[in-house]
Amino acid sequence: MTAADQAGAPLAVYVHWPYCARICPYCDFNVTKARGGEGPARLARAILADLEGHARLVGQRRLGSLFFGGGTPSLMPPDIAGEIVATARRLWPTDTPVEITLEANPADADRFAALAAAGVERLSLGVQSLDDAALAFLGRDHDAAQAKRAVAAALAAFPRVSVDLIYARPGQTRASWAAELAAAAALGPEHISPYQLTIEPETAFGRAAARGRLSPLDEDLALALYLTTQAVLERAGLEAYEISNHARGAAARSRHNLAVWRGGDYLGVGPGAHGRLTLAGGRTATVAARGVGDYVRHVGSTGVGLVTRERLSAFEAAEERLLMGLRTSEGVAWADIAALGLGPRQPLVAELASGGWLAAGSDSLAATAKGRPVLDHLVGRLVRAGASVDAA
Repeated sequence: MTAADQAGAPLAVYVHWPYCARICPYCDFNVTKARGGEGPARLARAILADLEGHARLVGQRRLGSLFFGGGTPSLMPPDIAGEIVATARRLWPTDTPVEITLEANPADADRFAALAAAGVERLSLGVQSLDDAALAFLGRDHDAAQAKRAVAAALAAFPRVSVDLIYARPGQTRASWAAELAAAAALGPEHISPYQLTIEPETAFGRAAARGRLSPLDEDLALALYLTTQAVLERAGLEAYEISNHARGAAARSRHNLAVWRGGDYLGVGPGAHGRLTLAGGRTATVAARGVGDYVRHVGSTGVGLVTRERLSAFEAAEERLLMGLRTSEGVAWADIAALGLGPRQPLVAELASGGWLAAGSDSLAATAKGRPVLDHLVGRLVRAGASVDAA
């Protein structure tokens, strides 16, 4: 999108709430153990001030979506969530519906009604598994029965509910995963996000793997589980509109995430939050101070939490657009990746299209069902081809 396009497009807002009741062994997000005290209230005041500072930075826009991520935003006091919602609506007024999503844990189901009253209308519930042994392995603080009750409570409180699941767990089989997926779909959410377990170095699982106590799933089996995911959810009426996201029709898709994947502007507030904004200098990557205390102090001294504002080159912006856009079923417009020198007749594109990995239309490029499981490899090849042209 051009700067003029972005100015007229809805703005996506991400709010990071880092507090968790416990730190899951697979998690490499910016999280901290919840300890009570004045910390959450101080952080809430800083987030509200940061929103005000961002409003001065980006100017007059229309709010399209607000996403509370974490961490565990369902630990946030509902009155704080309500104040953040009201502030974002005031700063970027609109007469069109705003998608307001909050990530939640099943253990916090007693807060759902109050969070809905605070203005949240879409809940993203971290079920992660419907198998008790798997939940214990993943370090979760709920069991399968509690997860099912939480989904029911969410459906009663919110008009829109999404369920997160984790697969490619050690010892998992295609049959057990298919049964788990079918059971999750039968609970009735409009959206399911199945994520493949990744062993990140700076996590408890990463340290266990380094000591030889945990081994990632075989790649062939992981691929088989991915293909099982597509088949089971498609049969259940949940279409794959992005590699890890399935919805019951277009209306059930996450508008906030689509804005990010489509290269729209989104601002990030809260400790360590990332954003992408079209400012006077062009497409700009932003990062907020990572630690809670550092973030609060930075907002207090500068008016915003940002410690990094990096203008992306045309090539970098197009590379990011390619990576994000090819994750979606709709793909990416050629115009958005022109800086990479790619087009339907470019030799590598033509080769990958003839091999069935990509669909190269006159207006856009998309990954096929065959290409999506190896998307990182395809994107790497396409970017290298673009870089060689750029260097020449």
